[in-house]
Amino acid sequence: MAELAINGGPRISSDDWPHWPEQTPTTVDNVLAVLGNPRWAISGPRLDHPGFEERFAGEFARYLDVEHCVPTANGTSSLLIALEALGIGAGDEVIVPGLTWVASASTVMAVNAFPVIVDVDPQTMCIDPEAVRAAIGPKTRAISIVHLYSSVSDLDALRDLCQRHGLALIEDCAQAHGAEWNGRKVGGWGDVGTFSMQQVKLLTAGEGGSAVTRDPELYRRMYQLRSDGRSRVTNPRPNEMELSMTGEVMGSNYCMSELAAAVLSGQLRELPAQNEHRASNARALDTLLEAIPGVTPVAALPQVTQRTYYYYTFRITPDAFAGHSAETVAAALQAETSAPFQPVYPPLPRHPLLRPATKRRYDAIPGIEKITGQSLPGAETAHREHVTLHHSALLADPGRMTDLAEAIVKVQRNAGDLRASAMTSDNPL
Repeated sequence: MAELAINGGPRISSDDWPHWPEQTPTTVDNVLAVLGNPRWAISGPRLDHPGFEERFAGEFARYLDVEHCVPTANGTSSLLIALEALGIGAGDEVIVPGLTWVASASTVMAVNAFPVIVDVDPQTMCIDPEAVRAAIGPKTRAISIVHLYSSVSDLDALRDLCQRHGLALIEDCAQAHGAEWNGRKVGGWGDVGTFSMQQVKLLTAGEGGSAVTRDPELYRRMYQLRSDGRSRVTNPRPNEMELSMTGEVMGSNYCMSELAAAVLSGQLRELPAQNEHRASNARALDTLLEAIPGVTPVAALPQVTQRTYYYYTFRITPDAFAGHSAETVAAALQAETSAPFQPVYPPLPRHPLLRPATKRRYDAIPGIEKITGQSLPGAETAHREHVTLHHSALLADPGRMTDLAEAIVKVQRNAGDLRASAMTSDNPL
């Protein structure tokens, strides 16, 4: 087979992969509608019809089959208001997975609580329920889980642990818009579900987020927490303000703009069809990769009745690639195809963005310096042996999946010619 592209040889395929985000006529019309009126944010005067922020909140809640949705500025702020609404703060502990974006831990620290980082199941790369069980202690107040890449955490086991120990469950669904567990969408299984609508997510406005819940009291608190402590006026009239300084909690400004909500309202219409397109191509890619020795697509747990793909993920046996890590293999695959291959996140304790010592505010959290020194074998294995492919590539024509499989075969056959790569996974959760 020809020399590897990363070493100067010919490439397997062209670089004409689908771009993300995808612009749609409805999205453009929605944005123009916002620009044509005087209300660009929830702090603007009420129109004679619901604004896009209010509209999107209702649409997304109905899509997820939950009662309440609080749109936010980003996914990080949705995690923050979830933690604060649950009353988590100084002296508390929150259990988080050891393979995730840094916000899973940094938001816990931001409310002066301690993030207890536990290992993941290297098969699904989601939090390991047995590791959670072992970490529960007298200070534990919540478990904050992440449905990672194309996997859903074991919600049955985790909900059982929460019920047994009186803990809150936060579902971070930043990578799982539309995924279902036993026929019900994720986000509605825990006390609060949080979502990110950042640039590379399955549902995006460039930046944005949402916190959803079935609990009216949590909804009321989260609404105020993201609105500087202000509460929503009941049945406001045109030209009146929708926010009133009558809330019971001190909040911050994490409100979503009308422009972001307009984009999301349009993009949400496209999500079901996009998810199905991605899932169809992922199933075809599964079949192709299962025929390659030393390559194993990541399988979903049997309770996952609707799988979504933020990143398609497969495991490599290093010996089948001349001992090389996923970082090196991903770099070679990207060179062959220009498709968005990456390794998975580094384990959270050694994530380059988790640096509590750089902020004096975290000195008030006893023992916080210890979180960067843990060893997590499952997360280390996942990082070393898994390659990911961004969901935009799964929106390509089905025939392009063969290009991806051929690239993997080519890299494997020429793996002895590879040099170690320091490629990193830098897409935020």
